[in-house]
Amino acid sequence: MPHRTFFAFIFPSILAMLLFITLPIISVAMQSLFVEHPAVVTEVENCGPFGCTTETKVDTEAMAKLKADQPMGAFAGFSNYLNHNHLAVDDLRAIFGDNRGIGDIVARVMNLPFYRALAFTLTYCFFVTPFAMALGFFIALAVNTMPKLLKGPAIFVSILPMIITPLVGSLILAWMFNPAGIFGATLQSLTGDPTLSLRASPVLTWIVILTYGVWTNGPFSFVVFYAGLQTVPKDTLESARIDGATRWQATRFVIIPHLMPLATFVALVQLMDNFRVFEPIVGFSAEANATSLSWLVFNDLVSQDSQQFGSAAATSVITIVGVLILLTPVLIRTWRDFNRKAV
Repeated sequence: MPHRTFFAFIFPSILAMLLFITLPIISVAMQSLFVEHPAVVTEVENCGPFGCTTETKVDTEAMAKLKADQPMGAFAGFSNYLNHNHLAVDDLRAIFGDNRGIGDIVARVMNLPFYRALAFTLTYCFFVTPFAMALGFFIALAVNTMPKLLKGPAIFVSILPMIITPLVGSLILAWMFNPAGIFGATLQSLTGDPTLSLRASPVLTWIVILTYGVWTNGPFSFVVFYAGLQTVPKDTLESARIDGATRWQATRFVIIPHLMPLATFVALVQLMDNFRVFEPIVGFSAEANATSLSWLVFNDLVSQDSQQFGSAAATSVITIVGVLILLTPVLIRTWRDFNRKAV
């Protein structure tokens, strides 16, 4: 293909990536270096028949002028990244400088909002991704061996969690785990604890959210792996069976190696998606027991006092960096496999 034709073909994609991905990321990175202007207050004296009182109020005209002069806020450098709500450098220095036991150190670190959110985010990411991939793979194997008459209904049931909006699905499951719901009432009956509640139990909250994550992410893996199973060479499978290979051996030595490139693709997509976990936390109203990096961004933007754009931007940049770190090993492995095949 001539270079001019190739450039004309990919130019719309490059332009869309610049407009909707690169420029917003640059904008967020710049906003993370600023903080909101502090309130400008003035004292106003109100006099009446019984004397005068002094009232402190925000000077709206001064604030409007300040925002007009510096619309992004006051420059703060990297303080948004290092403050208590993010990397908490001073807090960590104080915690590790107390020379306490490892258990106390971990507990105090987990009380910091950023590290508590990071712990749940990583747990969700590394638990849901492999289990969702395994679930999708085994469902794909099962559906692939079904009679044609049953494949259609089985595929529909398998992709049903993908059809339901994540927030709606988490809300439905939260209602079911409510003490008055079917799951909540059943748990109370089985445990004999009438006070057992999803919101009151951090362990139960994590288990339910992780289980929901596997359930809602499984269909994507199923669709990809089921499509990949249709490309497995039938001659190779038949040769393996003739040589006496069991179904498990054929799966292990023929099917799985054939699907490894697809598994890498699924892992990349799932890791990026799961690192941005947000809907289950809001749907389950689990903020007291589980928060994520995406939830911290949301919380900064809907703060009742004032929107913390700089703080939200800093968390967004840290999230992007975290996704890149997670994807680096997979990308390196993919690059090595590509070079090996090219040689």
